[in-house]
Amino acid sequence: MKRRINSLFLIAMLLLSALAVANQLSARGKTSSPPPLKVFVSVDMEGIWGVVHGNQCSTDSPEYQLARKWMVQDTNAVVQGLFDRGATEVVVNDSHGSMRNIIASELDPRAVLISGSPKPLSMMEGIDPSFAACIFVGYHARAGSAPAILDHTISGAAIYSIRINGIEMPELGINAALAGYFKVPVVMLTGDTETCRQARELLGKELVTVAVKEAVNRLAARNYAREKVLIDLREGARQALASLKNFKPYQLQPPYQFEINFHNSQQAELGMLIPGVQRPAPRTLTFTSKDYLEGFKLARALIALAGIS
Repeated sequence: MKRRINSLFLIAMLLLSALAVANQLSARGKTSSPPPLKVFVSVDMEGIWGVVHGNQCSTDSPEYQLARKWMVQDTNAVVQGLFDRGATEVVVNDSHGSMRNIIASELDPRAVLISGSPKPLSMMEGIDPSFAACIFVGYHARAGSAPAILDHTISGAAIYSIRINGIEMPELGINAALAGYFKVPVVMLTGDTETCRQARELLGKELVTVAVKEAVNRLAARNYAREKVLIDLREGARQALASLKNFKPYQLQPPYQFEINFHNSQQAELGMLIPGVQRPAPRTLTFTSKDYLEGFKLARALIALAGIS
């Protein structure tokens, strides 16, 4: 009986050892799945191919529907390039006006679409630390740029300029700093040639830029050959992800000093009701924030108040 027990024990040990070896060999044979590669895409409209006039960006114009198609086509070319290069998730945030411009049924079905407004983070709604990269599509130059198509900063009716830590910011800079707040680098931008120039100047020469048109003046442009533009957008997205390790988040240093200059003094009136906001000049409001996200939200609130002053 004792010999039988010892034999059974030996057989059991051998089986367990064999099973352990088999599990090790199986684990070695499996290839580890790549980590998630999420990309956030913010899409404005003035910098889309073919758009040269405000009527094309306005819902009450007959030209708007065609511009919407161009918008989704530009976006799809970028999304295609991202998935070609290994993106596992692409989130597209409609970032123009009412933020209901992208034709949802025509967007690449693999992409997630954030649509509608108001949104707490506006053009950057949905950004968080889980993203590996951020891309700006169809962006435009800051107010006062020339030649540049439909240049403005957030609100053409209210804003003359916005400075953060002394730097006059286009929307691309304000939004890039918000991406940087979440440690997400901006890797690509599309728009007219002046917008691309401003983006490289602010975010660095490594930034992948794709110019889809060259402004003649504020309301006229040379739109590059359509098929080539779509190819360039797709290739630009591939290139941006391929060189992802070369990019760093755009981060300003705290405290963050915001200066908002309006077109007229009345637009600064209601903002003075908010504690901590100063008025060093009749049409200028300033404030300081230790947290960029809080400063970003306060700036958006002051701009909204200017619109009803």
